[in-house]
Amino acid sequence: MNKSINPHDKLFKEVLSRRENIIDFLNNYLPEDVLNLIDLNTIKIEKDSFIQKDLEEYFSDILYKVMFSDNEGYIYMLFEHKSYPHRLVVFQLLRYMLEIWELHRKQAPLEPLPVIIPMVLYHGAQKWNIKTSLADIISGPKDILNEYIPDFSYILYDLSRYSDEEIKGVVTLKIGLLLFKHIFDPDFPQQLQGILSLLKEVINTRTGVETLETVLRYIFSAANNITVDELKQMVEENIDRDRGEGVMTLADRLREEGVQQGVQQGVQQGMQLGVKQTLLATIKLSLNTRFGKNWLNTYKKIKDIEDIDTLQAISEAIILGKDIKDIEEMIIC
Repeated sequence: MNKSINPHDKLFKEVLSRRENIIDFLNNYLPEDVLNLIDLNTIKIEKDSFIQKDLEEYFSDILYKVMFSDNEGYIYMLFEHKSYPHRLVVFQLLRYMLEIWELHRKQAPLEPLPVIIPMVLYHGAQKWNIKTSLADIISGPKDILNEYIPDFSYILYDLSRYSDEEIKGVVTLKIGLLLFKHIFDPDFPQQLQGILSLLKEVINTRTGVETLETVLRYIFSAANNITVDELKQMVEENIDRDRGEGVMTLADRLREEGVQQGVQQGVQQGMQLGVKQTLLATIKLSLNTRFGKNWLNTYKKIKDIEDIDTLQAISEAIILGKDIKDIEEMIIC
């Protein structure tokens, strides 16, 4: 099956840009004391995105405007779709929150800055094993300097920590979250049968038909261990026998789209290569400047890293790190 550049982003945007889905998500997963402050009837999805171009393969985001008691504020959802958690995600969140505040300041220069609730949705193969506070990545005598150190935490939703029964929501939301949870599983075809059966409840509605196509597109793009014929049979058995032929029609359409997508992906891969080469040059210079003769073996290991986001984090850490051991730890992670 053809791979899109980022199939996870498309499903994330389609599921959590639906107003009824995000309201249901927040109702089920926000801490109760935070939920009690929010008027969910006022929620509005903003068009802005704050992810840098070179990180779009690994992150997606949606910004929601909402009223907190009598004050306007924001909920910022960052979706991480790498196979492992990003060590400096809290630093990235701080950068995006500053951009949101800057945007607000330009639009309403005389008003106070609004509150922003940062949230991270993660569905990687590895469990989230990193701290969720900004202060945790800052070193020094923090007990004495506490009042000078900025800090905040984000709300984490690591889908691997929830059983299928604990994943709640309206049908379209639950289907999206379950797909994210199981897409990397070796037994994904077996898990998929139960996920598809949920569509029976809504398949005869306009939302149900749209959701089925969204689900099929995601599976075609993101799953490696299921064939078109197998998927057709699953749809017939778990949803509706008449829907099976639609799987074949969509598969043919996606193959045609894939020709053009292949050209676009080739261009994207070329751009990624250029970004990697630039980062490696910066890292090489920074290592040599900071650590002198001790840097060469570390650089040889870094050269083998393909993940642009990891290279970006290493480049930043060379400036912040106390010694080369900090950088070695990042390579292991």
